[in-house]
Amino acid sequence: MTPTTLEVLFAPAEFAVLNQRDLSQTLCVVFDVLRATSTMVAALANGAAAIAPVAEIPEALRIRERQPEVLLAGERDGVRIEAHLAGGVRFDLGNSPREFIAASVGGRTIAMTTTNGTRALRACAPAAAVLVSSFLNLGATAAFILERAPQHLLLVCSGTQDQAAYEDMLGAGALCDLLLNQYGGGAMADSARMARRLFRLEEADLLSAVAQSRNGRRLMVRPELRDDVPFCIQRDLYELVAELGRDGLVKVRKPAG
Repeated sequence: MTPTTLEVLFAPAEFAVLNQRDLSQTLCVVFDVLRATSTMVAALANGAAAIAPVAEIPEALRIRERQPEVLLAGERDGVRIEAHLAGGVRFDLGNSPREFIAASVGGRTIAMTTTNGTRALRACAPAAAVLVSSFLNLGATAAFILERAPQHLLLVCSGTQDQAAYEDMLGAGALCDLLLNQYGGGAMADSARMARRLFRLEEADLLSAVAQSRNGRRLMVRPELRDDVPFCIQRDLYELVAELGRDGLVKVRKPAG
């Protein structure tokens, strides 16, 4: 099937109204570089069985009530959800990809809630397919898209609070750059051209660009979190495609056949 459109949504206000669009022929790719999608990819690469992205803390707690073996993960204002926010339950993990090591998450299902990333995934759920992407698995994501050749491709930047996030735009732009040969004609919307141009302007010193973003600055001033910034911009650290399934779980997509 010949691809027809490549579009980027930059801000939460744009993905908040996705329920008004027909996504039945659309493949969505969600970016939350700092840090939800980077963390999900790292968790899966380190052996997590699945991740259940939920919008609110009570949803995660209800999953734990039904399945006591499930790990709770997430953040509010960038830090791990503490007991006073969750009815006396301290979450097992925060939202740092460096926490999600094999010894902690191997074989486990994780209920995860973050400020923006899980909301963006839920907004995309009606789409024909939803991928979870980051710099960490960018090449594998691009290869899957080029093989699948979806009719409509929508890259969704999760943003921060109600605003656009610079690092998500850069991630989306990097993916647009990899897809240029297939989508570079009339198929590429102006939003995708903008994202790609932004990435090309910053790619020579991506760490500096991301560190100066709003989220980057917030993380860089916390000694325990500042290493998340260079971690999250590592390119192609993991060769996996992460997909949100119809069951509401993010898992590694197995190769066809």
